[in-house]
Amino acid sequence: MNILIHDGRLVDATQALDRIGDLYVADGRIVSLDLAPAGFVADQRIDASGCVVAPGLVDLSARLREPGFEYLATLESEMQAAVVGGVTSLACPPDTDPTLDEPGLVEMLKYRAQSLNQCRVYPVGALTVGLKGERLTEMAELRDAGCVGFSQATVPIADTQVLARALAYAATFGFCVWLQPQDAYLGRGGFAHDGEVATRLGLAAVPVTAETIAIATILLLMRDTGARVHLCRISSAAGLEMVRAARVEGLPVTCDVDIHHLHLSEMDIGWFDSNCHLNPPLRSLRDRDALRRGAVTGLVDAICSDHSPVDEDTKQVPFAESEVGATGLELLLPLTLKWGREAGLGLGDTLARVTCHPARILGIGGGTLNIGVPADICVFDPALEWPVQPASLVSQGKNTPFVGYTLQGRVLHTLVDGKVVFQR
Repeated sequence: MNILIHDGRLVDATQALDRIGDLYVADGRIVSLDLAPAGFVADQRIDASGCVVAPGLVDLSARLREPGFEYLATLESEMQAAVVGGVTSLACPPDTDPTLDEPGLVEMLKYRAQSLNQCRVYPVGALTVGLKGERLTEMAELRDAGCVGFSQATVPIADTQVLARALAYAATFGFCVWLQPQDAYLGRGGFAHDGEVATRLGLAAVPVTAETIAIATILLLMRDTGARVHLCRISSAAGLEMVRAARVEGLPVTCDVDIHHLHLSEMDIGWFDSNCHLNPPLRSLRDRDALRRGAVTGLVDAICSDHSPVDEDTKQVPFAESEVGATGLELLLPLTLKWGREAGLGLGDTLARVTCHPARILGIGGGTLNIGVPADICVFDPALEWPVQPASLVSQGKNTPFVGYTLQGRVLHTLVDGKVVFQR
């Protein structure tokens, strides 16, 4: 199908592109900007006047809850939520049931996702069998099945010898290891940041050292093995400083932060608001501000949703008993735009954190409007305000700390592989 998106504000950080123009799609690919190709006849025209035409968002962490947790969410519901939010590519962690530790499970997930014709799904394989931190998975076979990296999700490896072997094996094949840095013991049994709020509420705490000790261990083993590591969901100023020093040294380390930690802090827990029960926990205002600065300077490579839909019943319980997680796919774009405006960033630089930068970490060709690439495109109205209410969310998970907020910026059309998969 030939599609003409006309009179939109074309924004693409990879080309330093920011201008009003037309975009032409044919055979699933972007074939021209501004000038119609010879013989081009549009089968569909999308009026993008007053709207931004940008690459589809790339999300580095979105739990789709299949297989195993279909009572929380389904592939259908969460992939629909993704395209409603302008997300055209996402990486899903391996903490499903069963764990994504066998090629057949990865292939099944990819087949199911492709059959739904929504967004692109990139599985992250388990680093150890069952995420138990004992035996390494067959990473080469998992990569052949479609895994883009290998992770423990939120389950730390307590045995550093196992972690060292995993990094050495990954380095041999050039695989990237994705690790959420949290010490297996210091973070055990904690629910909130080790600060005044946890003390006031009587909540078991997770100190910043749970993150920094884990980062230190990972960086030391990177030096020994030569492995490439992506640190997931950095939450502290101290952790970011360690990443900065590692990059000065030349270590191949990247990192991301989830959108909640750019806007919220431990203070938002208020009086036991379980919607703010996240992993890692919301930290101090100083930590939040450091993460915001790091995202501006590029020390933080990418912003993700860390989408984790949970059941309403598991949130309507005491904070320490509530399920960890919040919905985020549909909020990633407006919350990123909000951060960019508050930071004084241009639109292109803002969108880069959720388009081309995460695409580079994934090793995929998305996140750009370059001619010849698959037409994964997000058309949104940057000025359109909308209230965040559970009924307005497509995701099966309705829990978010931002319920009741009015956000600015809403997706009107999403294209994946040159097909309109969502239009408002």
